[in-house]
Amino acid sequence: MKVFATLPQADLNDIPEAIQRIEADGYDGIVALENRHDPFLPLAVAAVHSERLELATGVAIAFPRSPMNAANIGWDLQQASSGRFELGLGSQVRGHNERRFSVKWSAPAARMREYVESIRAIWNTWLTGEPLNYQGEFYNFTLMTPNFTPEPLTVPLPKITMAAVGPAMLRTAGRVCDGVRLHAFCTRPYLEEKVLPQLQKGLQENSLTRDHFEISGGGFLCTGPDDESVEKMMDWVRYRIGFYGSTKAYWPVFEQHDLLDLGQELNHLSKNNGWAKMAALVSDDVVRHFAAVGRHDEIAAAVSERFGGLTDAIGASASPEIPADLPPDVIQEIQAI
Repeated sequence: MKVFATLPQADLNDIPEAIQRIEADGYDGIVALENRHDPFLPLAVAAVHSERLELATGVAIAFPRSPMNAANIGWDLQQASSGRFELGLGSQVRGHNERRFSVKWSAPAARMREYVESIRAIWNTWLTGEPLNYQGEFYNFTLMTPNFTPEPLTVPLPKITMAAVGPAMLRTAGRVCDGVRLHAFCTRPYLEEKVLPQLQKGLQENSLTRDHFEISGGGFLCTGPDDESVEKMMDWVRYRIGFYGSTKAYWPVFEQHDLLDLGQELNHLSKNNGWAKMAALVSDDVVRHFAAVGRHDEIAAAVSERFGGLTDAIGASASPEIPADLPPDVIQEIQAI
């Protein structure tokens, strides 16, 4: 099992020291989020200050960017990192697309399929010199001249992964991507009974197998050197569950555990400026549905129970503001799962 960390993103000047520390500790890679900051700029700095770590966007919001822009930056980051970049994409929900990014909304799963297909078509043109001719319902790319064709890659093309929660997006990820980046708002029963069957359907649609398809994420880690640190992380996750659970798009996970009433309460609070009251509604039992919980000396066993046999990679930190703090020997224990 791979173990990923997050990068500090508030100041690009902090990244060289952070990435070298993360690499020395033995993590497999890092992810850069698109929350308060752009996810690509930190990876550009990380690419030229590290040698081994995988570098992934986790995730970059797709629809505000043309696939041409995503193809271009993915190409450049793959070259700069000597083949260690992974383009992780996500659709975001309708409200954020329309009201935060001012982007027209459309069927997200079908559009994400075309988004990934068109990036691959652009890359193929840059690789082979064949005319660019991708024509779909949402995206059309038919022009590429030498002036806009980047220099050849000296490494393989980047992998493309996709964030997915619901059935349609999970099938799309299986059909067109190299992996899926599962939201932390996920539980083991939901993984087993909802996620894996839908991914398998998507893989079968394109005659693909699970062998080279990577499943990342699917829950939180609540850990630290002592019980007090673990409790503090549980409180942080408690709030995140409340925040995500207030959005209807995530309710299929609540349905799996007969927790729709909780989702409705959280949604009501979100519409009435009740953000500070959400965490109080999320019990310890609910937190443990979503997280592997334990001190550093306990967490490998908890990760095995919570994620083992289902997930290929986990995040040791869910936020740039809370860096991963696993000791190297614990990282190795988790990697052995």
